[in-house]
Amino acid sequence: MTASIVVTGTDTGIGKTVFAAGLTALLDGIYWKPVQSGIEEETDSEIVARLAGLPGDRVLPEAWRLKAPLSPHRAAELDGVEIDADALALPATARPLVVEGAGGLMVPVNRRRLYIDVFARWAAPVVLCARTGLGTINHTLLSIEALRARAVPLLGIAFIGDEMADTQRTIAEMGKVRVLGRLPRLDPLTPETLATAMRTNFNAADFLEART
Repeated sequence: MTASIVVTGTDTGIGKTVFAAGLTALLDGIYWKPVQSGIEEETDSEIVARLAGLPGDRVLPEAWRLKAPLSPHRAAELDGVEIDADALALPATARPLVVEGAGGLMVPVNRRRLYIDVFARWAAPVVLCARTGLGTINHTLLSIEALRARAVPLLGIAFIGDEMADTQRTIAEMGKVRVLGRLPRLDPLTPETLATAMRTNFNAADFLEART
């Protein structure tokens, strides 16, 4: 069986899509964003394809493409549709599958379901992306508690940002969670610098041990 890994975050705008691109390339895998909100600018799938250097068949089409860059439930309403959360299912793939959620765990998919509810049904290992700045201890520990309350398997934490040794240690110890590595902010951000940073700071075997 191939590994299916869900990438989620403690918040929006923390670099989760960049990490997902790097992870997909590191695992020589396939990427899927089930719901894309906001399609006028470069989409997350397009960003990942560019940064990971993926051919078209290694980026699966979104189940839902919504116009407004809003929470999926609201963007769907503005488009006159409702996302069927219960119909979202992990695709079967021949390579490791990296699935990216939207924003944080408590983002609504519709008026009755949250992303974390979908993750609980999938029961696939989750990588929780957390920035290293101020406030991350609170956001990250709350996210860890929410995942465990729903029995969602947590593979570990991927930190994103500058080194904050005590913050990272505090989350690891108090959250009793594995730290998979830290992706620094990259300038310039290119497929080459991202690939180098992922190889330097993460071990592919830590992710491939998760199989569904």
